[in-house]
Amino acid sequence: MSTLEDWATSGALALTGRTDGPPLVPPGRAASVVREQLAGLGLEVPGLLGERAAYAGLRRRGPRSCGGAFRVLRTLDGHVGLTLARPEDEALVPALVEQDVGEPWAGLAAWARRTTTKVAAERMELLGLPGGAVPTLAPGPAVRTEVLGERQPSTSPLVIDLTSMWAGPLCAHLLGLTGVRVIKVESSARPDGARGGPAAFFDLLHAGHEQLVLDLPRELDVLRRLVAEADLVLESSRPRALRHLGLMAHEVVAAGTSWLSITAHGRCSPSVGFGDDVAARAGLVVGDADDLLPVSDAIADPLAGVAAAIAARDALATTEARLVDVSMLGVAACVVEPAAEGRVVRDGEGTWWAEDATGRYAVREPRERPCC
Repeated sequence: MSTLEDWATSGALALTGRTDGPPLVPPGRAASVVREQLAGLGLEVPGLLGERAAYAGLRRRGPRSCGGAFRVLRTLDGHVGLTLARPEDEALVPALVEQDVGEPWAGLAAWARRTTTKVAAERMELLGLPGGAVPTLAPGPAVRTEVLGERQPSTSPLVIDLTSMWAGPLCAHLLGLTGVRVIKVESSARPDGARGGPAAFFDLLHAGHEQLVLDLPRELDVLRRLVAEADLVLESSRPRALRHLGLMAHEVVAAGTSWLSITAHGRCSPSVGFGDDVAARAGLVVGDADDLLPVSDAIADPLAGVAAAIAARDALATTEARLVDVSMLGVAACVVEPAAEGRVVRDGEGTWWAEDATGRYAVREPRERPCC
């Protein structure tokens, strides 16, 4: 398949652009890379990049993200992106712009226009806001791996899934489809935030997995026992989030259980991020008039989830006990390439068609996948 055909069939192209305009072809090879990586796992999920949007009923709505919480703002000398997904993020807007504001995005746009990219990005980082320069010039590696011990590969591997939201659960889901036993563990005090989203999508990602809710830290001994018995632990928290429970990744790996972290910018970074702002910082944006528009729906999440599944499969197959560090920003940056010339999208009797020198392809809308 050509790069354009992959985009057209993925659901991601249909999610890129303005509400009242045509779909816009994203730069790079994200859809092709995902198809190739899934094939390497023995899987075929052609609409994976657009699945969450299908379940949530989301559509393209540039200049905002499909979910509405993210947008790219023009600065004095470039662009920054910012997500206001949580109430605490919106509450920090006056501190960010150093004055009271009415409608947050209007105040942010006016502030950004009189601020340099460097200063704007530094203030976002200082306040712990999910955003930064678009693009970020030094995204760092996609996957780092440390070998800290030895392990015995199992013919029936067990994965403990401590992740939440989309990227981590997608990784666990893909591993489950390959035959791996997965136990999803949640804290009763802090359940997976994805439970507040479309129930059918949550069920899809966790179908066939055992699910366990623990009262932490009271039942910490249960969690520690599971971790010790596992072949691999998946988690998506910053290191300090589990450190206060006494779970140290390096110690777990040294004892013979591999550990895979998925974070916005890597385990060593204190920065936070969501799929839309991370993707934009990696360069996954589309220029349209004076705006830079997001690509698809939180596309850094599924990109990282699939890349993590590849790394997890490799970790499960080796005698090395590995600490694997997956950076969503690094993964997204790996698929970015300059926009190709000669690509157009045309309206044809109710169907959008993407065209270039390789052919003409119908633009598929996001679609749900039957739960297995």
